[in-house]
Amino acid sequence: MSETKHYKIYKPFGMLSQLTSNDPKEIRSKTFLSKLYDFPEGVMPIGRLDAKSEGLLLMTTDGKLSDTINRSGVEKEYWVQLDGIISPEAIQKLMAGIEIGLSGSPYLTKPCKVNLLVLAPKIPLPDSRLRIGRHRPTSWISICITEGKFRQIRKMTAAVGFPTLRLIRNRIGTIYLNDLIPGEVKNITIAADAL
Repeated sequence: MSETKHYKIYKPFGMLSQLTSNDPKEIRSKTFLSKLYDFPEGVMPIGRLDAKSEGLLLMTTDGKLSDTINRSGVEKEYWVQLDGIISPEAIQKLMAGIEIGLSGSPYLTKPCKVNLLVLAPKIPLPDSRLRIGRHRPTSWISICITEGKFRQIRKMTAAVGFPTLRLIRNRIGTIYLNDLIPGEVKNITIAADAL
């Protein structure tokens, strides 16, 4: 039996959270995780980040671990740059849970932790395709959630009137992005009980 492998990567902006595609058009027009590293056979991403989001993504050859993390409500922390200066009232609404659209139906998000970041996090410069701060000031929050619905954080901040401009996942459980740079891949050890 081959050894289980785990990796943490800084998924760059514009890259899909998958190794490849069966669609020839998509292969020509999109960028995939396989561009970053020669991953072993059987590796899979644990959860996803949409193409416009960046930051920490875990990869594993252990399907059971992937399933456990996806289903167990492990806390994930994101740094979010918002269009406009977010109000204390909007932060309270996010924390309490807010209604968003999900698959054509209303969905109430679970209560979560949200903090205003007085200083922007120390992170790489944004991708040039992101048009940030061209028209009005921006603000940063840290948000910790235990669920991961499709484009959840973007929908949450839009629902309180502060659209997301930049979204970076900083942490999954006890595993942090730390000083990884966009596109970097690091071999790591993951203990399921440590998450």
